[in-house]
Amino acid sequence: MPSIRLKTLSVTVKALILVGLSVLLISCETVSYYTQAARGQMAIVFGRQDIQHLLESDDLPTDLREKFSAVLDIRDFAAEELLLPVGDNYQTYVDLEREHVVWNVFAAPEFSTEPVNWCYPIAGCVAYRGYFSETAALKFAAEWERRGFDVYTGGVDAYSTLGWFEDSLLSTVMRRPDYQLAALIFHELAHQVAYVPGDTTFNESFATAVEREGLRRWLRDSDPAATIAIARSSRERQQQFVELVTSYRDKFDSLYQEQLPEQQMRQRKQALKAQLRADYEASKRQWGGDAGYDTWFANPLNNAQLSTVGSYNDLVPFFIEVLAQAGGNLEAFYEEVERIAALDLEQRELITQAVD
Repeated sequence: MPSIRLKTLSVTVKALILVGLSVLLISCETVSYYTQAARGQMAIVFGRQDIQHLLESDDLPTDLREKFSAVLDIRDFAAEELLLPVGDNYQTYVDLEREHVVWNVFAAPEFSTEPVNWCYPIAGCVAYRGYFSETAALKFAAEWERRGFDVYTGGVDAYSTLGWFEDSLLSTVMRRPDYQLAALIFHELAHQVAYVPGDTTFNESFATAVEREGLRRWLRDSDPAATIAIARSSRERQQQFVELVTSYRDKFDSLYQEQLPEQQMRQRKQALKAQLRADYEASKRQWGGDAGYDTWFANPLNNAQLSTVGSYNDLVPFFIEVLAQAGGNLEAFYEEVERIAALDLEQRELITQAVD
């Protein structure tokens, strides 16, 4: 009982710190934004249920029992085989009773794919602004649209608190097959290995690289051939999707560098969007009609939306090369990434851009 009280006290203190920071930063961010963030996180923290205790319940539905057991196995694998800082993460479950945990808003200028950054006291500057309410996110997005920016709002099913709190398994991810759940957990835990405030592409690309390598090893050791085939097919299509979108992002970048009248620029921009959609439809035919990315392509395909794909993937080849140079030794890989993460931005970019 004393340890539980101490944990609760620690969580409460952290919440008060978050709100206190919002007051200190009132000149550049609104108190209301930080207050909703603190309240949203506290609702998750105080809504947690211990997974082991849930597994001991006789009336736990079979599907939840199987998923909870899988998550505990994934935790063990992450700690023992991937050397990730699992700690007490993913030992608890929270039923959020909504589709997403947060909604992120992305914005970019009308003629640039470089996203707007917002800065926070813990995460540093990142290329999105998150809300625990979809209504609040859409309201904020509308404000930026009125200012002439391209805006994209997307629901997020999970996130890392970077060790600030113990991350829980959320109901928003429970429909995912086990291999996708494993990839998610590996990705989020990777953020606790290396995280550079203000460098979204570095952070997300590193986590994606760990996710891919972790999933490869997990499938090799844990799953039957049928699941491996499904996961491999899904991974190949994901890679084709990334390559398609990033290639068009580069085409948009080239367009924006041309000295064209705004109206002509807008017409060319719309034409590129139409070409991107057409190429996606061609890819779908090659995939046998797989519509897995239809929801993504149903959005405006504007600069803000295009920027989200690059953030998670642009530096993945670099990190894969670093892992290869470490001979696949994850401990050496993490040490090298931590060394690079400690460099200033200019030094870091010189190293990360050396691999094409």
